[in-house]
Amino acid sequence: MADPTARTLALLALLQTHRHWTGADLARRLEVSERTVRRDIDRLRALGYPVHAAPGLDGGYQLAAGTHLPPLVVDDEEAVALAVGLRAAAGAAIEGIDETTVRVMAKLEQVLPDRLRRRVDALHSNVEVLRWRSPDQVPARHLATLATACRDREEVRFDYTRRDGDTARRLVQPLQMVSVGQRWYLVAWDVRRADWRTFRVDRMASPTLAGARFVPRELPAASAADFVTAGLRAAREEFVALVTVEAERLDEVASWFGNHMTRVEGTPKQLRVTSDTTAWLAGMIAVLATSFDIVVDEAPAEVRSLLEAAAGRLTT
Repeated sequence: MADPTARTLALLALLQTHRHWTGADLARRLEVSERTVRRDIDRLRALGYPVHAAPGLDGGYQLAAGTHLPPLVVDDEEAVALAVGLRAAAGAAIEGIDETTVRVMAKLEQVLPDRLRRRVDALHSNVEVLRWRSPDQVPARHLATLATACRDREEVRFDYTRRDGDTARRLVQPLQMVSVGQRWYLVAWDVRRADWRTFRVDRMASPTLAGARFVPRELPAASAADFVTAGLRAAREEFVALVTVEAERLDEVASWFGNHMTRVEGTPKQLRVTSDTTAWLAGMIAVLATSFDIVVDEAPAEVRSLLEAAAGRLTT
């Protein structure tokens, strides 16, 4: 890359995507010598960008936090993703996000080229999202701290309130955050308990980076999302009903209810329906009854009573 200005902007974009770069890595990405990289680093510093350099075999360059937020360099695809994400964030379960999102969107749309603005407008004019507000909103700064810790493999400390009301200080090695509906969860290795845990972010107080790095451990699940799903199922009391469905396309029926239903092996038309409340369990079966012939083979007595009452109301 011969043009110094274009190369300096490309260097800035690289520094903004990773916490630490070696001189050799930057030279290889920019297709220049390490000496040229050093000159371009000096040029960024002269422009006010705080680029730190560390000597030695493990040394390299890092864009540090300064007194002012430096301009971000994004390509076309990143700009569209940023604009769409900001508009979607207005309905997220993040404390104070609405006003902040509007301010950032105003700045971004002011500088978006017409071709990108049309792409963003096309997405939003043809997609409608239905949301409801969650009472368990979390501060955006907490999400930013945890996301940074996951990315940089840095331990985090926070006070955590359990479901029973007890509060304890936690030191964890975070792996990944998982968004479930209107709630945020952190999957992390609990250092003092020497085990994997799932933490609700809205129950955390003052999460802070502990300063210690760690080598990630192997999670006993295919993904962080699977680990959270298993934990949520284990944490709630589960009511079960076995339902025989008089329908030809049983797979399609089961897919409507996601994790609440599983096929019963060895039976061509039987489903295992689960829920954490009897009312919701009865409701799911009643919905199926509007389109299919349902016979409840095994279910809690309260579920049977709820279904009989619903049938009575519908026939009167």
